[in-house]
Amino acid sequence: MSLRTIALVACCLLLVACNKINQANYSKLEAGMAKAEVETLLGRPSECAGALGVLSCTWGTQERFISVQYAGDKVLMFSGKGLQ
Repeated sequence: MSLRTIALVACCLLLVACNKINQANYSKLEAGMAKAEVETLLGRPSECAGALGVLSCTWGTQERFISVQYAGDKVLMFSGKGLQ
């Protein structure tokens, strides 16, 4: 196995280990948390959309994600899919 292959495998493993979209972080979410606290926990969201004072942000992909809905700056509700 070449050094290049070993480095590529190591980088892939590191990226998987650093993924913040997981059950452990999902379990730390609570209604009433500030948006800044959620972003400290999960990082910057993949996308956000809002209307009428309600903001919905998603982290991850269609297969594996955490979605958080905010009223003002506080968590109203949240959901997840494909978490391990």
